[in-house]
Amino acid sequence: MAKKARKTGGTPATVALTAAGTPFTVHAYEHDPASASYGEEAAEALGVSPERVFKTLVAEVDGALTVAVVPVAGQLDLKALAAAVGGKRAVMADPAAAERTTGYVRGGISPLGQRRRLPTVLDETASRHPTIYVSAGRRGLEVELSPGDLAGLTGAVVARIGRA
Repeated sequence: MAKKARKTGGTPATVALTAAGTPFTVHAYEHDPASASYGEEAAEALGVSPERVFKTLVAEVDGALTVAVVPVAGQLDLKALAAAVGGKRAVMADPAAAERTTGYVRGGISPLGQRRRLPTVLDETASRHPTIYVSAGRRGLEVELSPGDLAGLTGAVVARIGRA
């Protein structure tokens, strides 16, 4: 995979990938503001199976913000997320808190290059693919990289947190 991040104009996610020397490819598409699902829009626009495109969700586990990375083809299992990080209860985070903490806008939250590093859990189905797609930090921009590299860079726990 080629590195396509520019020294200027990159997102914090692509800057972090470049700084780490991680191989990745950036994929851009025209974002439709009327789209009902950012992740499904990305999969369709890029011609990629929704099982390979992962959405980044921010939840609160026992009051602490936690990042969940799950396929856009499924949903987040909040109980499984809580268990994966040793918590008891998880709820979706307030969108404003998620944006403020990560430094990204909803629909463009990347698991990489966040303003403040949060505990992260990557759904185990990611390991079924040589590469997966996650937000590059902006609506209409995805980054393709190996699931192992994503887990390593984010310090993610890999667990079954998604459901069909």
